[in-house]
Amino acid sequence: MDPDRARELLARERVRIERALRDVGPLDDGELAPENDQHLADHASDTYENSYEQGLAEQLRDELATLGRAEARLAAGTYGLSVESGRPIPDERLEAHPLAERTVEEQARFES
Repeated sequence: MDPDRARELLARERVRIERALRDVGPLDDGELAPENDQHLADHASDTYENSYEQGLAEQLRDELATLGRAEARLAAGTYGLSVESGRPIPDERLEAHPLAERTVEEQARFES
């Protein structure tokens, strides 16, 4: 993949991830203040939402770390090569998933 195109794709990913992290916003600890007379169902809903947002924030932080590794590979001239085998990752895959670290086949094995 052309390095300029890779930089463009990675820059878009950085904007997307950082915006999503800002949108998640600060997370509370899930504790209710003693003076809060919240209905049990409302508390359960808030607890679920907080748990969901914490999971989303963790996933986004993982993506940000993956992005950092992709930027380092781009700087080293190895972006677009599998971190597992060194084989080229098809440009079509990188266009769809700029943070891809492996070929589709290798990723399937990695996830199983």
